[in-house]
Amino acid sequence: MGRWEPNARGRLEQAALDLYSERGFDATTVKEIAQRAGVTERTFFRHFADKREVLFPVHALQDVLVAALAEVPADVPPLDAVSVTLQSATDVFEGRGETVRRRQAVIAAHPELRERELIKLAAIAAAIAAELRRRAVAEPYASLAAETGVAVFKTAFERWVNDPDPPDFAQVVRDTFDALRAVTSGR
Repeated sequence: MGRWEPNARGRLEQAALDLYSERGFDATTVKEIAQRAGVTERTFFRHFADKREVLFPVHALQDVLVAALAEVPADVPPLDAVSVTLQSATDVFEGRGETVRRRQAVIAAHPELRERELIKLAAIAAAIAAELRRRAVAEPYASLAAETGVAVFKTAFERWVNDPDPPDFAQVVRDTFDALRAVTSGR
């Protein structure tokens, strides 16, 4: 097996997505994913805890968001800071639209994967709230801004992934925050 070839993680992610799309999530084994990627099962488990995790490279997204929030000037109000932060996810999604859509189709078809996605989004909200607190945003404002931001992110992501010709993700985030402001202002 070509386990020493570069980018084993990326090959595993691609192999898993291909197999999940072809056969379905439940019918695909870790062994099959590893074989398709040209690595051993042991290599698979060095990168992922289980076959669900291959669909959730959320730490990368979480790291991008927390780093982006750290760059927002401290005088920007919490919810505005979160809006700017979420717009930085454009770098993660842009140019990967088809892969992201295929991934989302697999997740949408399986309740346990939808549950896992919600857990990952909760982790992102917790990380954003922690960064807001580090920036001296008091509670409950830090948690409210983070949770509201993740709700906006989830809505914006669903809009973006389901649009056959979407604008860039940052624009969808801005539009969704505008919709939130309209809802909360009573307009």
